[in-house]
Amino acid sequence: MRLSFHGADRVVTGSCHLVEAAGAKILVDCGAYQGGRALEELNADGFGFDPAAIDILILTHAHLDHCGRIPLLVKRGFKGEIVSTAATRELARLVLIDAAHLQEEEHRRRVRIAARRGEPEPEAVYTLVDAFNAFDRFGRTVEYRAPITLAPGLTATFHNAGHILGSASVRLEAEENGATRTIVFSGDIGNPGRPLLADPDPPPGGDVVVMESTYGDRNHRSLAASLAEFYAALNASLSAGGNVVIPTFALERAQELLFWLRDGVERNLLSPALHVFLDSPMAISATQIFGRYPADLAAPAGDLIRRGRDPFGPPGLRFVRETADSMALNRLAGGAILMAGSGMCTGGRVVHHLRHNLGRPDASVIFVGFAAIGTLAREIIDGARTVRIFDEPIRVRAKIHTINGFSAHADQSELIAWRGRVGAKRTFLTHGEPPAMATLAAKLGGDVVCPKLGDAVEV
Repeated sequence: MRLSFHGADRVVTGSCHLVEAAGAKILVDCGAYQGGRALEELNADGFGFDPAAIDILILTHAHLDHCGRIPLLVKRGFKGEIVSTAATRELARLVLIDAAHLQEEEHRRRVRIAARRGEPEPEAVYTLVDAFNAFDRFGRTVEYRAPITLAPGLTATFHNAGHILGSASVRLEAEENGATRTIVFSGDIGNPGRPLLADPDPPPGGDVVVMESTYGDRNHRSLAASLAEFYAALNASLSAGGNVVIPTFALERAQELLFWLRDGVERNLLSPALHVFLDSPMAISATQIFGRYPADLAAPAGDLIRRGRDPFGPPGLRFVRETADSMALNRLAGGAILMAGSGMCTGGRVVHHLRHNLGRPDASVIFVGFAAIGTLAREIIDGARTVRIFDEPIRVRAKIHTINGFSAHADQSELIAWRGRVGAKRTFLTHGEPPAMATLAAKLGGDVVCPKLGDAVEV
């Protein structure tokens, strides 16, 4: 069994790993790089392997940094099967359609620049047609804890990762030459004790575990403290007459925040006269998909759906799909909660809302998730007094709140506990910035490796 590393190696995004075993080539995730133009330009590069030689792609979950290069993989020759949970399959369609639209928009921008410079027209990384072609490659959907055969002598078992709806950790087991070898891929590991998703269910270990390390150097604030801060920030800003901008990840984070907004009103912690705008077509569709999987949700949310109630429906919630309606929100003087993507502010509608609200002392911006180095979100979180938005300098006068207790990623203590329950002999840390990886490696002890892009090992 051979394992090689082709993404999210000493960076947080771009997850992609290749396993060669039992005569088959299995790719685990094929994600996009995110976090500034220099990093995102890697998305057009080669994969480090021949896409046409891949037999099966296992998709752990539908976040862009785990599925975003699948259309390019298909464009460059992949004709194998994509295996995932049913919910991941549905959510991945949303993510990849949105990603293809963004790729086409970026391509048009590059074409205009090339025309002005008299240069040849550049090729698009991939298009909407490539995304639709990728959907044809989705095959079997799997249940948690139900082994499936990928090839003779090679099985995969999905376990609930508790990260977003449908997310999985995956255990691969191969029998070759009379010996059995196993690799566990963590995918992204969620936080236990959340209202939407079941707690992570670590697979039993074996020879090797490949695990994420996003928050390997820190622990989150408690959920109770984070909720108290969230409600206080909302009430203070709305009382001051300003708007609240919440850069929102469309999958899981948007739904959890809607859950807590509804819950806050019902417990008289927030005014029932809220004006909440979910300004993200993808988040709107994802919320509707969440509602179709009550059995996959944790008891608080799932029970509400089974009783005919909407766990994601605070009073005053309005879905904003059309671009014209999104633009109209920028004329609101105050009193609005604007939830819009992207969560790292690398593009999308939230950038327009920041442009119109960052300079207002009565406004607030609430960050509720990870922001990679090189993103606009990270600049603001790190205290920039002025940022550039659409090549225009914008003074940061709004109140900035960073509440990391809502993270969908396990923190350091939870990563250590997860790894202890898996119990493999050797650990490879991926999907983290170098300081976080180094800190977690020291805490874990034993045989821990932080691989570089292109590294390969025999298992």
